[in-house]
Amino acid sequence: MATESGDRESPHGLAVKKISDIVEEESDGRITINVFYQGEIGGPQELFDQLLRGNIDLFLGWPQTSYDERLGVLQLPYMTLGWDEALDAYGKDGWVSEVVGPILADNGLEYLGPFPEGFGGIATADTYATNYEDAQGIKLRSQPIFPLPQTIQAMGFQAVPIDWSEVYTSIQTGVVDGDSSNVIFWDYTYFNDLLDYFVHSKHNFSFYTFLMNQDSWNALDEEDREIITNAVDIVVEEQFENAQAEDEKWIQKAQEDGMEYIVPSDEEMKDWVKRVRETVWVEAEDSLGKDVMDAVRKNASEPE
Repeated sequence: MATESGDRESPHGLAVKKISDIVEEESDGRITINVFYQGEIGGPQELFDQLLRGNIDLFLGWPQTSYDERLGVLQLPYMTLGWDEALDAYGKDGWVSEVVGPILADNGLEYLGPFPEGFGGIATADTYATNYEDAQGIKLRSQPIFPLPQTIQAMGFQAVPIDWSEVYTSIQTGVVDGDSSNVIFWDYTYFNDLLDYFVHSKHNFSFYTFLMNQDSWNALDEEDREIITNAVDIVVEEQFENAQAEDEKWIQKAQEDGMEYIVPSDEEMKDWVKRVRETVWVEAEDSLGKDVMDAVRKNASEPE
């Protein structure tokens, strides 16, 4: 099992270790899971490649869109605008999961559940922006997954797709002015010495997925599938209960250590939502398909 981000002591690292421990205990030692943490055996794209090939059995991360652009629906911006609707939508039985489950299955992957973190934002050094006009000229690292770079561009920033392992050096050397689309935990924990501001734009609900190679899944008998499913469910349930409080804890801690936390005004948020939906959502229909976008439009939250 591999994680694309998060060391051993991070929420991701602790989550996969707990799954490994539960599975070994519940199977009386018959099943052991070798866990690899961020960067130990490859970057996000390489790990996803190996998952599809069956060289990795279990994965906690973001599905890459290089094999199927429809997976970009997981990062589609401004689908939910508050915690309650986000947790409902992204839950294992929520409407987002109902949309993405069959897409993952088409790619040979078994969807075991989500790992929610919270709403992402914009973390920068020296300068910040809370609206389209002020964002001009600010260069932001974006995850190289459609449609996150397109979202950052639509908000007025200049998006620079960069893998996680290269973000610190890119900020340090001025290749970019900051990071985007992560919850504050990541920007505070890894880049606090470089970044001054965190604007909570909430353009994406940041969550990762527990995935299993379908051949690996099919090779298990029903009892062993249930052991793995139950282990993931325990971790997912805990994360859903704790995600909001965990996010708020890191918001507070970041402020205590000198990072300025900024919430855009209601009008600024409405403008960003409108701009992004009018551009990125329209562009996304070509790659995600009409059926997927119809489900998004039917269920997405509306700005108050």
